[in-house]
Amino acid sequence: MIALLNIARPVEQLTDYPSNVNLHELLQSAVVQANTRLWFDDEQLIAFALVDEYDNLFFDCLPDHLDPLGDEMIEWGLSRLNSDSKALDTDCRESDTARVAFLEKLGFARTPTETISMRRDLDEPIPDSVLPAGFTIRSVEGEEEAEALAELHRLAFGTDFVTTEARLTWMRVPEYDPNLDLVAIAPDGTFAAYCMCSISNEQNQITGDLEGQTDPVATHPRYQKLGLARALLLTGLSLLKERGMKTAGLGTSGDNIAMQKTAQSVGFYISHKKIWFEKAIK
Repeated sequence: MIALLNIARPVEQLTDYPSNVNLHELLQSAVVQANTRLWFDDEQLIAFALVDEYDNLFFDCLPDHLDPLGDEMIEWGLSRLNSDSKALDTDCRESDTARVAFLEKLGFARTPTETISMRRDLDEPIPDSVLPAGFTIRSVEGEEEAEALAELHRLAFGTDFVTTEARLTWMRVPEYDPNLDLVAIAPDGTFAAYCMCSISNEQNQITGDLEGQTDPVATHPRYQKLGLARALLLTGLSLLKERGMKTAGLGTSGDNIAMQKTAQSVGFYISHKKIWFEKAIK
């Protein structure tokens, strides 16, 4: 699947979700494994599609096979929805007019939801991080902290997304580095915020880039607006630069203005947007 992704996509979209790193994460889930289908021409893989636990469809296909397989992939995706679901969701780059037209032809309607991808040049100066009195930053110490990190994420975003099991899948991908998984500790010893930085050498070999990631970032509601996310990002940027990275990436939702402003305050700029579509069940 990763090999197909690397030849099916334009070079500039190789790191778009789901990238090779994300496939390593996603396919640890038995639910996603059951909701993944492969299409072959003789023995050659020509397309794959998967529906995640949140009814999002992701697919990649060799360009010459996209139109003939389009209807079949979408109908298969609809068949994999949860029993109480009303629509199948998918996304694409806002600038990818061909993909937009393809989705609209198959009955998808654009929604207001957007995903923002940001980038930062690590050759630019990185200011020192500044923490409120009594707070510290350290690396995650092991899988025994996954439950607390997952709870922090849920509280930060007011969502049920990210269970302990989901957090563990992030920590079990082949290139996970606990030294880059950063957590801000409050004076009373509780987890106040985290920033999960990472480097995928596998992905960088594919793209020819030297890029690390600085997301997700989450701050407990009790400790928001104290500059913790900014301090974590700056710490992460310095660590990525020490490891030879030239750029850093960060993704967030279009409605998370606070995260976008924090990222911009440490030098990130918007590199591209992805827009979301849905196809309702008839």
